[in-house]
Amino acid sequence: MKALAALIAAVALFGSIQLFYSGGSEGRTADESAQSPGDYRLVANGDEASCAVKRGTEVADGLSLLTVTANCRQVLPGIERAKFWREQDDGTVTFSANGIDPIVTFGVADGDGYESYAPALPLLSLAAKSD
Repeated sequence: MKALAALIAAVALFGSIQLFYSGGSEGRTADESAQSPGDYRLVANGDEASCAVKRGTEVADGLSLLTVTANCRQVLPGIERAKFWREQDDGTVTFSANGIDPIVTFGVADGDGYESYAPALPLLSLAAKSD
């Protein structure tokens, strides 16, 4: 009986270690894997102003480095300070200077990309650049 209990404990430990090192990535959808590092175009109010942003390498679960070009200040004043892209479990994306406090928050758009909802104005769209 002790051997059976030890075997069950060993299997449970091995399984939890595998889950920890795999990061639980088995549950990721195709949409999540499509959100890999890359170049994006940020546009205000239907092409009034636009700029380039680049999602960099992931530094923590859901948190990636972000490069925002200086002319993005024309799209949304203050966004040029953003250094981090955070993707939440619900698909929302935030840009922040410190990885925590959002400067802008995007929801998944009807098509490809994202649309901002905070701040309410200006309305921003974010889409991957096509090569």
